[in-house]
Amino acid sequence: MSGDPSEEELEELRKQKMEQLKEQQGEGDAEAQQAAQQQAEAQKKAILRQHLTDGARKRLNTVKMSKPDVGEQVEQQIVALARSGRVGDTIDEEQMKQLLSELTPDSKSFDIKRR
Repeated sequence: MSGDPSEEELEELRKQKMEQLKEQQGEGDAEAQQAAQQQAEAQKKAILRQHLTDGARKRLNTVKMSKPDVGEQVEQQIVALARSGRVGDTIDEEQMKQLLSELTPDSKSFDIKRR
């Protein structure tokens, strides 16, 4: 042999190259997904800024601090309402209170009985 790689070596090199390409493509997919997620978050913030008064936005931020899952649910609800055109002008603090009370179950509704 005059230094030419054998068939097995060529196959191994091909496998290595394919793995490298898959890793690079995976990184590109993750970056694209992250960029799309950031863009969706920016759109959501713009919609919330447009459709909430300052008081309503402060109340929503307070809820998000104490209960992030509930805050996220309320945000999604408001964005869905805004996109469907069901938000009149803006949502004020009173309307935000009503929305929050509708979406959060009454946590004081349990009953303990002793025997």
